[in-house]
Parts: sequence; C-alpha cells; structure tokens
Amino acid sequence: MKELTLSIPALLFPALSLLMIAYTSRFLGLADRARALHKEHTDYPSQKLKNQIKNLRKRLMYIRNMQAFAISGFFTNIISMLLIFISLPTVASYFFGASLVLLAISLAICFMEIYMSVGALTIQLCEDEEVCGKVK
Repeated sequence: MKELTLSIPALLFPALSLLMIAYTSRFLGLADRARALHKEHTDYPSQKLKNQIKNLRKRLMYIRNMQAFAISGFFTNIISMLLIFISLPTVASYFFGASLVLLAISLAICFMEIYMSVGALTIQLCEDEEVCGKVK
C-alpha cells in the first residue's frame, strides 16, 4: 500500500465543500417548495398535493441523510489528516478509507433522491391520466 500523505486527503476538501453547497441548495429548494405546497394544500386540499407533500417528505429525509453522511465523511477525512500529522499513517489510512465509504454512501443516497425528484415532477406534470400513462 502506498503511504498516505497529507496531500491525498487534502484533495477531497474542494469536492466536499462543493458537495455540501449542492446538498444545501437542494435542501433549501425543497424547503421552499414544501412550504408552498403546504399552504396550497391548506387552501385547496387535493390528493395530488398530498402525494407531492408525501414525496417531498421522503426527499427531505434523503437530503438529511446525504448531508449527515457527507459531514461524517468530511470529519473522518479531517481526522485522517490529523493522524498523518501526528505520525500514525496506518490508522490514518483506515480513517481515510472510512471517509471514502461515507462519501460513497452519501452519493448513493443522492442518486436515490434525484430518482425520487423525477417522480415528484411526474406527479406535478401529469394532469391527465392518459398523458401520465405515456410518460411512465
């Protein structure tokens, strides 16, 4: 195994920062949409709005989990750098590996959330059952 140096975990920092910005942006967009749908459903209740709110609730949980795993990955990456700094490269390698696994889980959850967002758009766009059947 190649020796882990400070520069290897440091390479993740720009990607992690951009990833967190993207996740936060998705969260804020969904939060605004959830507020608008809740108000609309309060004023004009419908099954379509209930379905959209249900979908949003699931997507918000996915985003929470995406962020939690990304933050955990970021944190373990920092620990690996600290361990390299205090001359514990073997332990640092394990923490770095764990950070990569946590980030991979975060990205997998992101994939599932994006897949769900297509479902939300389908609910939004399908006014006519005949058209919905062709979209699916």
